Amino acid sequence: MTGDCVQRFMLDDLDIRGAVVRLGAVWRQLLTDRDYPAPVVDLLGRMSATSLLLADNLKQPGRLTIQLRGNGPVSLLVIDCNETLNTRCMAQHDEEIDTTADIDLLGDGQLLLSLDTPARRKPYQSIVPLAGKNIAEIFEHYLMQSEQLASRFFLAATPTGVAGLFLQKMPTTDERDSDGWTRIEALAATAKPKELLELPIGELLTRLFHEETIRLFAARAVTNNSPEDWEKVGNMLRSLGREEVYGALSERGEILVRDDLGNREYRFDKRAIDALFSNTPETPPTVH
Repeated sequence: MTGDCVQRFMLDDLDIRGAVVRLGAVWRQLLTDRDYPAPVVDLLGRMSATSLLLADNLKQPGRLTIQLRGNGPVSLLVIDCNETLNTRCMAQHDEEIDTTADIDLLGDGQLLLSLDTPARRKPYQSIVPLAGKNIAEIFEHYLMQSEQLASRFFLAATPTGVAGLFLQKMPTTDERDSDGWTRIEALAATAKPKELLELPIGELLTRLFHEETIRLFAARAVTNNSPEDWEKVGNMLRSLGREEVYGALSERGEILVRDDLGNREYRFDKRAIDALFSNTPETPPTVH
């Protein structure tokens, strides 16, 4: 498997672990009808790659949701990924964007991470200031603070594909080779975006770390399956109350609900709204 997957690896002689993520068809599907400006596509793509690498590396699998909020031209980025690596994403941005630097696109803001696992009654949440000049540095800093382990991300994104290489130093790495982490970091930094995006994963790793013993694990598929959920949207409208919903319907002629994360629109005409409010909460309507 070389496309739309995450594949872990281990540099056995150095106790350095890592993973490679590749998105092709899934990334193009995520961008369908979005019309994001090029800097937003690039930023969202690199954040999507990073989030999938983190989701695949979780000790306790669950639903990982990562948000970057800032006061820059890109005010919000959201990536949602469950334990099967089914992913969704969205961005909110100004109409006019005249910069490409991550730090200028995001401005001052926060990284919000939420992990919902079956073992927890409530999702684990972490909120920290954005620290770093780009997506890679933001998450490298976060992992150093949260796990006390040095990590590196090497990322690439285009409108047709996304890729990322993740490396993480283990507590025993320096015992195996005091210069090993520095050497592997330097070698990984030589990877060109085209190589990250196009080379078969095994070939990429062999080219970068040709003197090391590389153990590849089975690749995991990444998907984008976000089915319609009319019932959920209907319940949300019902919770707003009859007066507010019919007021909006009278003003606009229909109710349009945009699900940015799922990249869907839900339209309710008067007949659908009448059906919605004629049902009790226990028997929500099916609206088409």
